[in-house]
Amino acid sequence: MSEVIEILKKYSESIDHEIEEAISTVNPKALRDSSVHLISAGGKKIRPSLAVLSCQAVGGKSEYALKTAAAIELIHTFSLIHDDIMDKDDMRRGEPSVHVLWGEPMAILAGDTLFSKAFEMVIRTKINDSSYKRVNEALAVVVDSCIKICEGQACDMSFEEKFDVKESEYMNMIYKKTAALIAAATKAGAIMGGGNPEQVEALSEYGRLIGLAFQIQDDYLDVVSDAESLGKPVGSDIVEGKMTLMVVKALAEASPDDKETLITILKENNPERVGEAISIFEKYGSIKYTHDLALDNVRKAKELLDILDDSEAKDALRLIADFVLQRQH
Repeated sequence: MSEVIEILKKYSESIDHEIEEAISTVNPKALRDSSVHLISAGGKKIRPSLAVLSCQAVGGKSEYALKTAAAIELIHTFSLIHDDIMDKDDMRRGEPSVHVLWGEPMAILAGDTLFSKAFEMVIRTKINDSSYKRVNEALAVVVDSCIKICEGQACDMSFEEKFDVKESEYMNMIYKKTAALIAAATKAGAIMGGGNPEQVEALSEYGRLIGLAFQIQDDYLDVVSDAESLGKPVGSDIVEGKMTLMVVKALAEASPDDKETLITILKENNPERVGEAISIFEKYGSIKYTHDLALDNVRKAKELLDILDDSEAKDALRLIADFVLQRQH
């Protein structure tokens, strides 16, 4: 765990510098301050670090991928600002959300500013005489991930009060909402590093798999973790009636009576019935199924790295894959 935190810290400084430089030109001050608020509040910077590591893992210099890495972080932050508005969440990273401090109109503009700045950053990358092709390809990857994030959020919203979601639909939603940006980070990083098509594809798939594992692990931790580690009440997804992999699996397997009970619990938003829902998950093996799928995705992701030459960056990518499962929140 601590090893991964050190790796992420190592890249955070350079990424933060790129972001500060990009946002420093934004005016008026309220727009600039609201745009950087969540970035200043912290965050592990896993996504941008993966972009730089993927670049290095195919033999590229870290500076080739820094602007693209920073762009990935800006897109991630833009999605968080807009998510908080849509979900009416008042806190993020231990700080008041952007819309709480500056109001919804300014928060929407802050998200839009970060979104636009992300593309500007990728375009401003200069590698060498052949950089135009790489920049163009990386930009296409980043743009595609933005479309997928929006599609994923729309899918997630469509699942509200829908209790017949198939596992394939759920997996497609979390791929678009969460994993697509992580896959974009590793793929765009590999492109900027000059990786061959096989390496680029392997790192893209690595990113997709750990991105899926990341979200599946979140579903799992919501039920098996303790409130202190999680930073929120255990079973809050159940109380909010969220469609998670555990819910999807249990509803698909449950007897008519258990299915009806679980749907009632999800509709009630009652914290006192969390234990009842967890008992249904256990009865149908939903919790183990969720955990096993996350483990399997991480295992497959690490196997994909075999295509790369041995390097510190490759070792770091392995460690980050494991970190996805080891984190407690």
